[in-house]
Amino acid sequence: MVHAIRSSKSLPEIDKAIRSAAQRHKFGVLNVLDIDQTLRNKGIDLNRACCGYDVCNPQAASTALGHDMKVSTVLPCRISVFAEGDKFVLATVKPTDLMKATGLNGVEDLANEIEREIFAIMDEAAG
Repeated sequence: MVHAIRSSKSLPEIDKAIRSAAQRHKFGVLNVLDIDQTLRNKGIDLNRACCGYDVCNPQAASTALGHDMKVSTVLPCRISVFAEGDKFVLATVKPTDLMKATGLNGVEDLANEIEREIFAIMDEAAG
């Protein structure tokens, strides 16, 4: 399931806020993919801003990977930011659902903790 919230902030404001909130929550922004620009480079016009932020908490990732390396299929977490009308939407697939999709047992508490942190980062950034 996707968790999404709306923001009245501009894209540069959201970018700055995601980076700041991620750091406060002990996450790092590993990569930002400008999906709109990537598609334009391929001759496809999306006609609206769309970016993907790959975020990761290294301690949590290490714990999860220590449990089972197959968890690497759902790392890092992604926060998508896209234009919708005159607002922006911040969205992510729930980490708990991603972990369930792997079929792994024993990481539910960690997935719940990561989900709370990702949602907090999004809430702060959208604020």
